[in-house]
Amino acid sequence: MKFMTIGYISFIFLFICSTIFFMEGFYFIMNDLIYFVEWEIIIMNSGCVVMTLLFDWMSLLFMGLIFFISSLVILYSDYYMYGDYNMSRFIYLVLLFVLSMMFLVISPNMISILLGWDGLGLVSYCLVIYYQNVKSYNAGMLTALSNRVGDVALLMVIAWMLNFGSWNYIYYLECMKDSYEMFIIGLMVILAGMTKSAQIPFSSWLPAAMAAPTPVSALVHSSTLVTAGVYLLIRFSPSFDTFLNTFLLLISGMTMFMAGIGANFEFDLKKIIALSTLSQLGLMMSILSMGYMELSFFHLLTHALFKALLFMCAGVIIHSMSNFQDIRFMGNLSFQMPLTSSCLMISNFALCGMPFLAGFYSKDLILEIISLSYLNIFGFFLFYFSTGLTVCYSFRLFYYIMCGDFNLSTFYFMNEEDKSMLIGMLILLTMVILVGSMLSWMIFPTPMHIFLPIYLKMLVMMVSIMGGWIGYELSMISIGNSSMFFKSNIFMEFLGSMWYMPFLSTYGVSSTPLILGYFSMKSFDGGWNEYFGGQGIYQVYMNIGVITQWWQFNNLSVFLMFFVMWVIVMMFMLFY
Repeated sequence: MKFMTIGYISFIFLFICSTIFFMEGFYFIMNDLIYFVEWEIIIMNSGCVVMTLLFDWMSLLFMGLIFFISSLVILYSDYYMYGDYNMSRFIYLVLLFVLSMMFLVISPNMISILLGWDGLGLVSYCLVIYYQNVKSYNAGMLTALSNRVGDVALLMVIAWMLNFGSWNYIYYLECMKDSYEMFIIGLMVILAGMTKSAQIPFSSWLPAAMAAPTPVSALVHSSTLVTAGVYLLIRFSPSFDTFLNTFLLLISGMTMFMAGIGANFEFDLKKIIALSTLSQLGLMMSILSMGYMELSFFHLLTHALFKALLFMCAGVIIHSMSNFQDIRFMGNLSFQMPLTSSCLMISNFALCGMPFLAGFYSKDLILEIISLSYLNIFGFFLFYFSTGLTVCYSFRLFYYIMCGDFNLSTFYFMNEEDKSMLIGMLILLTMVILVGSMLSWMIFPTPMHIFLPIYLKMLVMMVSIMGGWIGYELSMISIGNSSMFFKSNIFMEFLGSMWYMPFLSTYGVSSTPLILGYFSMKSFDGGWNEYFGGQGIYQVYMNIGVITQWWQFNNLSVFLMFFVMWVIVMMFMLFY
């Protein structure tokens, strides 16, 4: 009963706040308003501590989306986490997570940004290890340590901004644009964004964080933790020079490509969706690095909606199948869970960019802008091939779950879940269908006419059809054949394991110090150093002690021996 009170009060409060922020965001965007609110916390002599808040259309829309998704996640958790003894603690952690993200979104000050940034890292660690087992502990430690690299980069930004006289970065983006100081700050901010948004080489923590409960995954991978790095880069993007933008484009493009390939070799349902999140983050960062800040933010908003719905549907399926997550154990669920399957497929189609769903308005616009831009063939290939891979793993997931044979699910009576889960999913489903066009009209009030040759216009459709066909063919491979094929091919193993990044982030970092420690122990502590060091000295002193004791316990014998020795010496001296 206590959880019902906490959960439903939190749901109602967050839902009302999200509505208010959405309305304010639309008002601000129509009237082109930006408000700075300064709160003087303390004044001592000539110095004052001021908390600055930034309210513009970007921060208000993003906060409205965060509150909206977190309210539905808390409502969804009502049934999903049913029976947990620490339910109120779970709700408090989620609320603390949302509060940390709010600090990050509305702050133009690096100190308060660090407060929200570190709050996200700490609370995410607590949520990842929520199911207390060894796998969760390892995943939580990998998440926390990977994000600490970005925290250190933000601390260096804070230290460097002392040169400017203030930590309010928003005042210096334009006037210091081409300076050496802004280059260093921009490089550190990009490093921080790469760790929080899991770009190469920090990608391995994102699939590992799937050890958290599914409602947490729906919140983390849609609008909070992983999007924090993208949002920070959007704020700092006016100060990036050509070198930083090119570097970010290369890293994010490779991340998008790597995650798309890895998702086609994965069989864990939640990890497939996590890798699709990683691919979309790469897409946001790559279009941001080309100078299209508003377009990146637009895709950030639309992606949050259908990705939260995708995770909620995955959570219902996992919950109904007694916590099985392997898609090879699923099959023909569309007959047993029609409503959940419909929501899953609509969110999947939105991810693929099906016309008139949320993902279409941002992804199609991004790809047409790419075709219109000055981009080399390598970047062009990464964008379009990654789009094909997105459709490929989406259709592979569709055939494994919806259209495959009955597998393990035949042993269970599958049914639709509790209405509180379905209400949250249906509300999100409505948003996925409607909000894409609404946000497109609000953010881009002037229609964009992009004129391209017919082959470039049709390229998106051809790549999508080809990706869907390849995904269908991949889903037809039987389990035995695919396993033997993957084991016998080192290149396929390399592609399916995220380019060995999980290995490099764990054993790759720790194995060399551990091996050096083992050899030093074997060579020094257990070798010659032991003989000539402490143990050898100890044996020498022990032997000397034995001789001393022998002298002390045999006094008469010792005196007689010394007397005979002196007699011999005196006689020797007399003769010579």
